Amino acid sequence: MLASLSLVEPPQGGAPILPHNVEAEAALLGALMIDNRLIEDIALKLRADHFYEPLHGRIFEQIRRLIDKNMLATPVTLRPIFEADEEMKELGGPAYLAQLTGSAAPIIGAKDFAEQIYDLAQLRALVGVGRSMVERALDTSDEVEPRKQIEEAEAALYRVAEEGGTENGVKSFASAAVEAVKMAEKALKSGGSLSGLTTGIQALNAKTGGMHNSDLMILAGRPGMGKTSLATNIAFNTARRYVEEIQEGVAEGQRTGAPVAFFSLEMSADQLATRILAEQSEISSEALRMGKISQQDFRNLARASAALHDLPLYIDDTPGLTIAALRTRARRLKRQRGIGLIIVDYLQLLTGTGKGGGDQNRVQEISEISRGLKTLAKELHVPVMALSQLSRQVENREDKRPQLSDLRESGSIEQDADIVMFVYREEYYVAMKEPRDGAEDAKSQETYHEWQKHMAEVYGQAEVIVGKQRHGATGKVKLKFDARITKFSDLADSHYLPEQRG
Repeated sequence: MLASLSLVEPPQGGAPILPHNVEAEAALLGALMIDNRLIEDIALKLRADHFYEPLHGRIFEQIRRLIDKNMLATPVTLRPIFEADEEMKELGGPAYLAQLTGSAAPIIGAKDFAEQIYDLAQLRALVGVGRSMVERALDTSDEVEPRKQIEEAEAALYRVAEEGGTENGVKSFASAAVEAVKMAEKALKSGGSLSGLTTGIQALNAKTGGMHNSDLMILAGRPGMGKTSLATNIAFNTARRYVEEIQEGVAEGQRTGAPVAFFSLEMSADQLATRILAEQSEISSEALRMGKISQQDFRNLARASAALHDLPLYIDDTPGLTIAALRTRARRLKRQRGIGLIIVDYLQLLTGTGKGGGDQNRVQEISEISRGLKTLAKELHVPVMALSQLSRQVENREDKRPQLSDLRESGSIEQDADIVMFVYREEYYVAMKEPRDGAEDAKSQETYHEWQKHMAEVYGQAEVIVGKQRHGATGKVKLKFDARITKFSDLADSHYLPEQRG
């Protein structure tokens, strides 16, 4: 289709001519004025600024406006609008509108003309991005930030690539119903509990149905509860399942695993890798860090490392990322690596755009970040899991199980999230209350024995509390937690408890 485009070779000594086809623009406008119904096929994708000739863009916009008002858009109805248009006067006045409809032939190729106009507009946008990149790269003043320029250039290129996506913004009920049936089929084939990506933990999958595209999931907890450990476990499980499904030949639409992007703003990549290696080799992460391992342990470690060599888990440990920079990097990973899950550890370490200046309200900044993460989930059509801190008010209650109100700057986070989950380990708090061994007197001994009994009941157990879920009920999921290797897994009698009401 592009073979008949206008030349882009520069005239002798002049600037290059931008890609365009004015004849295609004129033919399309003529076709639209002859048959207004054609606008239904092209209006969602094509805009006035896609036309190379500004006058043609203005004519297109007026045609759209008249049709939106349920009025006919013809040379006669458009004439009063362009009576005073100086550019049209140069072409002979409103009579130019009638000239555009001189042939009925363009009606047959209207969609092709629209497609070509759009393609050429994209090429011109690419030229604009390229020129801007060159001009800014040649600026060597003190204020220049090359890394920021690269991120902005990538964002600009992504906007050009994704601009035509609006035609998918509106779906008929029939197409939406087909997607819903596909999700149900996926859940059926997985055993009746999984319609999204797997977390690798059956009880959690049963409660949430897995991790769904376009969802923003918040995983929150107080320090020491294991939220990073759970996120790391989920990242590994999802990436490993993807590798297994590729080997098993599972069709793309039926896969429950995916490549994972893990943005770690708190821990380094090698610290996260150590956790995963500890889990897979069943050697404590503390022993790994301190080198207190046997030759057999080292052989187990080497085997685990070799098995994980091709794991599609990509860790970005760049500190101090802005929400804009994170979105740029996520788009790049989506394009280059096909990631299907994004994890951010943790939300409060991201920064906003800073448009409010140094005194920008932190609550407003968190709102910008949470909205940005939700937008990213919808834009890339992947689940985004963001870890979040909880306020200290949890520690002031007798029952330290977290609630939605415990989320720091909770208003926007709670509003934007599709799922909010809390990690809670009673063992952590019971261990902190350990009394002396009670050898002095009977009362102290009884107190110590009661503590031992309580500790035995909660040892190695954890809860994931689903405090909000747009797609289902809230409640608790009981899990096993092995602190030695920082691993969450299903309990032998794993089940979830429904929300208590009344």
